[in-house]
Amino acid sequence: MPNAHDLPCYNPQQTYEWNYEHAPAPIIQEVSSFPGSWSFCGLPVPSPLGIPAGPLLNGKWVLYYASLGFDVLTYKTVRSSSRACYPLPNLQPVQTSSLDGSETAVKLSAEMQGSWAVSFGMPSADPDLWRRDVEQTRKQLPSEKLLSVSVVGSLQPDWSLEDLADDYARCAKWAIESGADCIETNFSCPNVCTRDGQLYQQPEAATLVARRVKAVTGTVPYLIKIGHLSQKADAQAFLQAVLPFADGIVMTNSVATTVVDDQGTPLFSGEQRGICGAATKQASLNQLRLFAELISELSAGQSRPDLISCGGISSAGDVREFLAAGAKATHLATAAMCDPLIACQIRNEWAAAC
Repeated sequence: MPNAHDLPCYNPQQTYEWNYEHAPAPIIQEVSSFPGSWSFCGLPVPSPLGIPAGPLLNGKWVLYYASLGFDVLTYKTVRSSSRACYPLPNLQPVQTSSLDGSETAVKLSAEMQGSWAVSFGMPSADPDLWRRDVEQTRKQLPSEKLLSVSVVGSLQPDWSLEDLADDYARCAKWAIESGADCIETNFSCPNVCTRDGQLYQQPEAATLVARRVKAVTGTVPYLIKIGHLSQKADAQAFLQAVLPFADGIVMTNSVATTVVDDQGTPLFSGEQRGICGAATKQASLNQLRLFAELISELSAGQSRPDLISCGGISSAGDVREFLAAGAKATHLATAAMCDPLIACQIRNEWAAAC
């Protein structure tokens, strides 16, 4: 196996556009089989290992990580119109221990210590570009691997909620026409303050959008990506709003807080940013257990959506822990961006243990 340091990965010192254009090529790498039988929202997959929307900027990034042992690849969130990325820094290392959502601020770090603040703002290529790219990517991706496409509505100043829901559905329809195996609607982005990034906190709005999207996805699995919900009442309200529509729920899209420098001066103009990585593991695990319990209560006699875990997962032990707590699959973002070989390492450990 090659050394992780010898493989290309996302360069935080360069812009989003630079990383988009400098995607690495797939590598020839022997990948261990993952013991057991696995599925993702009813579709068979070789393993529970996937990548959430974020690291996979385009089809070339998808194919690169597919060659490194990931089986569910989530194409980074796309829109019905192009949108530029926020300026640098887009990935700011922070120094913090386990987060629970009550933190008022975390300090920046000169070096990566396992967690970073993420500041992209859900950029998107033009629809003509990403639709062609998704189509070509699905054709080149091995048949046993799944391509999930994350979509979001692009709220305009004069739009109603109905308009936003239609825009979500429009993007979902385009993605399916381009060959997406699954559709994920991003109901959570801690780096934007508009409604499109906060739907998971608005049950009535979430119902409308989810219903509209489900009407166009048909038999294509439909997943909803949400943010950090730690209170049982909030989680229950959200689940009651979306359970009739969702085949899967993807958690946890970071834990948001303010980032400050050593003098206490806020970065990012004082706006909150989502913290991703090791510091979010316990919060993500707690949320998974809460949702697993609530779904068991609310879905008696009905089909249950798969719970897809994301947040601080970085080892075979973490994967086991999240699967045992109720996850159907586990998505790795920060760990995969820092160590492209992480899926290969996890697969080797599982294979050796069986």
